[in-house]
This record gives sequence, structure tokens and C-alpha cells, in this order.
Amino acid sequence: MDLARVAVTSPVGTWGVEGDEFGVTRVYMPNEPFAPTASGFAPVEDAADQLTQYFAGRRRSFAVTLAPVASTDFRRRVWATLAAIPYGEVRSYGQVAAAIGDPRAARAVGNANHANPWPIVVPCHRVVASNGLGGYGGGLDVKRFLLALEGAPLAPAAR
Repeated sequence: MDLARVAVTSPVGTWGVEGDEFGVTRVYMPNEPFAPTASGFAPVEDAADQLTQYFAGRRRSFAVTLAPVASTDFRRRVWATLAAIPYGEVRSYGQVAAAIGDPRAARAVGNANHANPWPIVVPCHRVVASNGLGGYGGGLDVKRFLLALEGAPLAPAAR
């Protein structure tokens, strides 16, 4: 199966959108190498357009066709919870763990975030440590930028 890769420029570097006619298989962060190709696949082009709008401050949510990826049920539950975090808000790893019914799984939530194949579209950047920023596969400067773009706090509110 041929996959297309489209570059998306942002103030923090070039992102990549990968996929085929069935959906987006991956979003590459600026620190991840990828080779752009010709696309022609509507889901890839649409996702790239939506990311461009997001970086321009004109989009707050995504309507992207995501391709099925091999994963665990736990990761899928985490990713579904991430997708429900509103623009401009953050949750702690512990809050996400509690939301999926496993309050002691904060570290596992962090691992699921790291395995998220669709950063920004499935907003793992909106998950922070209970005492601060936490980690981010794209680097903390990128995470700070994304949260600032959304006007989000760098720490979770008490719930």
C-alpha cells in the first residue's frame, strides 16, 4: 500500500501528515524526519489543510479521517479521552487515568500519549503533569507553543 506524506509548516517547524485513501495513519512532529511525497489522497490533504488552519489560529477542533492502527484497548481508551479534551484546556496524566477508570495508571497514560500516532489531531499536548508541564515527544518548546497558541494553562485545574 502506498502512503502519501504532506508537509505542514508551523512556527515551530515542519509537521508531516501521512496516510492513504482510507485515512491518516500518522502525524509527524517537527523533530521527526519524514520525506514528503505527492498525495492525491483526500484524507491526507484535508488533515494537512486543517493543521494549517490550526497553526493560523483559525481552527479549534478537527474532523479528520483517522486510519485504523494496531494498538491496545488501553491506548485506544486514552486516545479517545484525549480527543475529548477541549481546545484551550489541559488535564493531568492522573486525571486522564481516572477518566478511563484506572486512576493508578498515570504513567501508562504517559506511555499511551507517547505512542499516539496523531499528535495535535488527538491532542496529547493537552496532558500535563500535576505539578507542571510534563513531557512531550515533540519537545517541551513545541508543547509550550501549542498550549500558548490555544491559550491553555501550563498546569491542570483542580477537579
